[in-house]
Amino acid sequence: MGMHFNKRGEYKSAVKYYKKAAEFGDADAHYNLSAMYKNGEGVEKDDKMKVYHLEEAAIGGHPDARANLGAIEGHNGRAERATKHFIIGAKLGSDFSLEMVKLGYTEGLVSKEDFASALRAHQAAVDATKSTQRDEGEAAQVGAIH
Repeated sequence: MGMHFNKRGEYKSAVKYYKKAAEFGDADAHYNLSAMYKNGEGVEKDDKMKVYHLEEAAIGGHPDARANLGAIEGHNGRAERATKHFIIGAKLGSDFSLEMVKLGYTEGLVSKEDFASALRAHQAAVDATKSTQRDEGEAAQVGAIH
């Protein structure tokens, strides 16, 4: 329901549903709340809450949350912490994280073993999300929306 309200621009209602889902540990809800706090949609802009929900989403296995935390850590000059987030994010299937791990490898921040491990795990995560049923379901959902 949160996504439904968010897409319609009914941000306060979206926040209400995201918060409820987040209480049950939903990583996507935490990730979406992070974006809402970042943009001030349905809530006041709040960097602490943005990071809190990113961290909760990352703990819950959200690959993009890991990538965003890595970017924040890198921006704050904490390259080692950023690299750890990017390696985890890559292993969860984040393309951006994998690119950052590659960059870290070329700059000597990531070992050959960590790079190889992240690359293998990234491919496994991507392969695990591929399925004919998923593709058919997404196509049907897009057809129903239009």
